[in-house]
Amino acid sequence: MSRHLLALVPALVPALWLACLTAPVHALKPAATLAPSSPSAPWRDCEAVHCPWLVSLPAGSFVMGSPVTEPARLVAEGPQRRVKVNAYAIGQHEVTFAQWDACVAAGGCPAQPKDQGWGRGDRPVIHIDFERAGRFVAWLSRITGHRYRLPSEAEWEHAARAGTATPFGLGERIDPSIVNMAGGFTYNGSKPGIDRQRTLPVGSLPANAWGLHDMHGNVLEWTADCWHEDYRGAPKDTRAWLTGCAEPDRHVLRGGSWYDRASDLRSAFRGGEYVGNEAATGLRVVRELGR
Repeated sequence: MSRHLLALVPALVPALWLACLTAPVHALKPAATLAPSSPSAPWRDCEAVHCPWLVSLPAGSFVMGSPVTEPARLVAEGPQRRVKVNAYAIGQHEVTFAQWDACVAAGGCPAQPKDQGWGRGDRPVIHIDFERAGRFVAWLSRITGHRYRLPSEAEWEHAARAGTATPFGLGERIDPSIVNMAGGFTYNGSKPGIDRQRTLPVGSLPANAWGLHDMHGNVLEWTADCWHEDYRGAPKDTRAWLTGCAEPDRHVLRGGSWYDRASDLRSAFRGGEYVGNEAATGLRVVRELGR
């Protein structure tokens, strides 16, 4: 994903585990109709610390991938295609240490990951591999009675773009004043800035037009899709793409992290990492509507 990530040993994912991530959760209590005609004010399923704040996104469509004219564009980001979007809700922020620690305390998640000495609480949880991310959303589904899961790659990019066609959901360029990134790098005429060399508490920097924070930078975010070299044959809707994988034990990470360069934080940028990778990885949840 990034020039900084350590070489990682592939870890095979059992077919049963992938089935658990994508299978429907049964016997869930029905939810109210929450899909508005435009992105809504944040809401959540309960007042407890473990319930993430969510933003409901309406049904529609968007163009996924980058145009060939976009600076730093990679072959893996195309060909562009129009994707049909069903209404869904996505985390306003990345999952925090406070939320993860609540899962650990309840016995739903494995041992507490290290915080690098930067603090826990509202900082995004890090050192989360793909399997641990799946355990968190499964636990959240059980305790809330609603269907939580990892976003598909298409859902993630749709949320990151927030209706834009620019390289970032925040515009044509970014810099460290609005995203947490490697401060010495520039993109498309941007200016370098502070290199924080650590995560920031979620919500510290500006949200995109749909009220979502840290879609670019802070921590890398797992998606449900396995890695494909490009979008040839990809679904034309927002289902996770789990067939024809280049390598079944690699999944897609999105968004970049505090130590990634600006070009790797673009809305269309995608990288495949082995499921055991936990260097700078965290997650953001999707909550299905009507379930």
